[in-house]
Amino acid sequence: MALRLVPDDTHIPFMRYAKVGFPLTIFALAVSLVLFFTIQPNYGIDFRGGTLIEIQSRAPEADLAGIRSTLGTLGLGDVEVQGFGSPNEATIRIATQEGGEQAQQDAVRRVQQTLGSEDYTYRRVEVVGPRVSGELAYTGTLAVALTMLAIMIYIWFRFEWQFALGAIITLIHDAGLTLGFFALTQIDFNVSSIAAILTIVGYSLNDTVVIYDRIREILRKYKKKSLPEVLDIALNQTLGRTLLTGVTTLLALFALFFFGGEVIRSFTAAMIFGVVVGAYSSIFVSAPILIYFNLRPGPGAQAEPEAAGA
Repeated sequence: MALRLVPDDTHIPFMRYAKVGFPLTIFALAVSLVLFFTIQPNYGIDFRGGTLIEIQSRAPEADLAGIRSTLGTLGLGDVEVQGFGSPNEATIRIATQEGGEQAQQDAVRRVQQTLGSEDYTYRRVEVVGPRVSGELAYTGTLAVALTMLAIMIYIWFRFEWQFALGAIITLIHDAGLTLGFFALTQIDFNVSSIAAILTIVGYSLNDTVVIYDRIREILRKYKKKSLPEVLDIALNQTLGRTLLTGVTTLLALFALFFFGGEVIRSFTAAMIFGVVVGAYSSIFVSAPILIYFNLRPGPGAQAEPEAAGA
């Protein structure tokens, strides 16, 4: 027996709710962008740089999880612990501390005092610059822009130009709200956060294309119905698929968030937020925006040939 979260014959008036939800969505997107450029996210080591400490455990294998847990109580901000080389070697990256060079040296000293010299030897300590330089940020932004342009061109040829613009606006909406989420919650914003945003964009695009394909199919089938009626039918028919995909994805993400450790917590937190936003935007952004683009001007604009002849 197939699992069904909603009945097959739902008749939810989504477009009626969209009259209120769509303006609120535009307002939320504007607030998110303002937060991102004013408050700004809590940039991690990847963007700000910091101090690199290379250690070697006297035991056969370094306890990376234990080191992360111990250093997490020091309040030093973003701290990355990674293994490299042999199993008993590891690197510790500490984010740049407020207070200048003296504060950075104090942070290194606290790390060494906390870990002690009985279990670990300290092979080198050096200041490292941010891994995400201005040039890399520029090329990354350019790559994302070109990707969105390619997506828009593909959907334009595959569907119509209204669908292409609707898909791009939906992706901008999801990415913008996620950036606002980082700025509001002050979760560490690093390279994995960028990966989360790109993953959210892909997830949302997949859901949007499924809904657009059903809308196009119903537009051909019901040529006398108005566009809001067509959108309501398409959204009700794909509602079960949208919710089932979102719920199963969230189950896996919540498991990773609570049991995956600190290393991927910022990534999974952004993904949880993005999946919810992506499911919302597929229904209340990508579909209603077709009305504003005048995809079908009126209920009788594309009447059946027989009716037109009569």
